Amino acid sequence: MPRPRGKAAAARAPMAPPASFIWTRRIVLGALTVFALLPVYVMLSSSLKPLQDVTSTFSWIPAHITVSPYADMWRTVPLGRYFVNSLIVCTCAAAASVLLATFAAYAVSRYQFRGRQVFALVVLSTQMFPGILFLLPLFLIFVSIGNATGIALLGSRAGLIITYLTFSLPFSIWLLAGYFGSIPRSLDEAAWVDGCGPFRALLRVVIPAAMPGIVTVAIYAFMTAWSEVLFASVMTNDTTRTLAVGLRDYSTQTDVYWNQIMAASIVVSIPVVAGFLLMQRFLVTGLTAGAVK
Repeated sequence: MPRPRGKAAAARAPMAPPASFIWTRRIVLGALTVFALLPVYVMLSSSLKPLQDVTSTFSWIPAHITVSPYADMWRTVPLGRYFVNSLIVCTCAAAASVLLATFAAYAVSRYQFRGRQVFALVVLSTQMFPGILFLLPLFLIFVSIGNATGIALLGSRAGLIITYLTFSLPFSIWLLAGYFGSIPRSLDEAAWVDGCGPFRALLRVVIPAAMPGIVTVAIYAFMTAWSEVLFASVMTNDTTRTLAVGLRDYSTQTDVYWNQIMAASIVVSIPVVAGFLLMQRFLVTGLTAGAVK
């Protein structure tokens, strides 16, 4: 088929944005980039300065560069223990959130039962309340369970995992329910014809097809638990303290080791940033498909 020429082709060609729009967009994006990267540069440059240079007059370019804060930060506070605690708590919270949300979301998206809409509404409505409203109730619940059963949830990793699960699970169920809803039911029916029950159909057909959404839930639950401070400061003790709370130990009654705080902040951010970059493709796909049914 011949291509249109002349005025018809010019009329169908997309209109180029004006130069003023292009330059405005560049300036705005450049300003936002500087706004986002400037604190990272200050943190990085401060982590490479001796303590006396950090506490003196601020300078954009370090006069003396040293990497000793990256070595000293492990000896000033038990950062390794805090790192292990954070890794165990966040991994378990993410795994439990994925496991429970997968079964709950599959039931909501595939089966019709009384109270289905109410359950979905209640699950989503929990995201409206700030987390601080649940701090005292969870604290009292853990204390009551410890007094009644002898199971010490307060100050333990298990208690912190349960706490993080209560916040990540509702959003995970809502996200996976939308993602499962976008998967054709014909896949389940084909698995049933081949002799699979609902459980085997979920494991062999639905979960592989919903892997981007599941990875999104895992990343969300892990990142939420990794950077949480409020509940970790109340629900932990010296042995179960996590990284987000442990950073305050660099501040003592006599000194504040600002260069070590900056160095530790960079080291703490590396796992989350690396995981986000590696799983970015799954995260974008999962959020896009799970948000709209």
